[in-house]
Amino acid sequence: MDQKILEILCCPITKGSLEFDAEKNELISKSAKLAYPIRDGILILLEDEARELEVD
Repeated sequence: MDQKILEILCCPITKGSLEFDAEKNELISKSAKLAYPIRDGILILLEDEARELEVD
């Protein structure tokens, strides 16, 4: 994931920053506790498509 793209993108719900998880190929929003998938190189920034992160 290009670092410049990550600097521009934000969580559509909280407007907070996103982190790239290369292992799971997802964008992580810690503030929303959601992981947005990347499918075939396309960022899916829809709340309905995101999975909830487990809270520690």
